[in-house]
Amino acid sequence: MKVKIPFILAILGMVGGVFISILFGINEDIFKDKIAKDLRANEKIMSIVDEAERESKIKAEESKNWRYYQRFHFHATGISAMTLGSLLLLAFSLAPAGLKLASSYMISIGGFLYPFIWLFAGIYGPSIGRSEAKESFAIFGYMGGIFLLGLVLASVIVIVYPLVFVRDEQARS
Repeated sequence: MKVKIPFILAILGMVGGVFISILFGINEDIFKDKIAKDLRANEKIMSIVDEAERESKIKAEESKNWRYYQRFHFHATGISAMTLGSLLLLAFSLAPAGLKLASSYMISIGGFLYPFIWLFAGIYGPSIGRSEAKESFAIFGYMGGIFLLGLVLASVIVIVYPLVFVRDEQARS
């Protein structure tokens, strides 16, 4: 089971990214309406005295916050695909099992969790501010570093240890 968990996380990441895109397709106004409502409840924005300036700020923030939801979709699906490809490549390596497992977990956990910084920034950014939301959920952003370290380790594994494919085995027989 411990070898399957990274694959499960990769697939769950794909599911999450595709699921939110389906929600966009069904009714993206749900997201945009929530953003607009929360921006109008944001004390900092509502404290802008000039109405034209306040409306301009709201319009700009709506666009930026909507982009965060899209980033979650893009990152969740893209990183999950990279994760799955990396896990499959590691499966063909003759490196020690513990080394492959460490790389697999770093890639899959980091890759699964990183996109959530964008989802949470999209959810909470309108009400508390975009920078504040990203800072509040920075731990998810740091997961991108874990993902990168896992990829670096996977690269070292692929460079140092041989890869064996089924066809290679059959050719040797």
